Amino acid sequence: MNIFSKDKALTHLSLKNPIHFLALGFGSGLAAKAPGTFGTLAAIPLFLLMAPLSLPWYLALTLLSVLAGVYICDKAAKDMGVHDHGAIVWDEIAGLLITMIAAPAGWLWLVIGFALFRFFDILKPWPIRWLDAKVHGGFGIMIDDVLAGIFSLICLQVLAYYFA
Repeated sequence: MNIFSKDKALTHLSLKNPIHFLALGFGSGLAAKAPGTFGTLAAIPLFLLMAPLSLPWYLALTLLSVLAGVYICDKAAKDMGVHDHGAIVWDEIAGLLITMIAAPAGWLWLVIGFALFRFFDILKPWPIRWLDAKVHGGFGIMIDDVLAGIFSLICLQVLAYYFA
């Protein structure tokens, strides 16, 4: 059983290229099955490094991940010749970081945030699905996951308000 995708579009990318390395979620996007889920998992160590930061620093780094993600995802997609290829998972990393803004501490909240983000990213309720279909380029790759992250953030904060 091969755990890595053999998609020919991936031959245009190299993990030695820093932009490709980030776009592929440190290599997690190369998973043959569920690369978006593996990309979201790859965000967890980054979140754990950022969690102790003050809220302004966390927000600044999360915003940087989104803004840089527009370029990173656009460049990788152009290099592959495929718009929003499943292996490009930087958008999932940014989406989880958005979900976890001001989240309560603890693994339970991280698991809930992860599940909420995957739910919204996979289901793509309106307007996420519409944005995913209508907006292209690096911004288009990022915006649906940013919005999924915002939906997840709202749900997580509501749950935290009542149960934390």
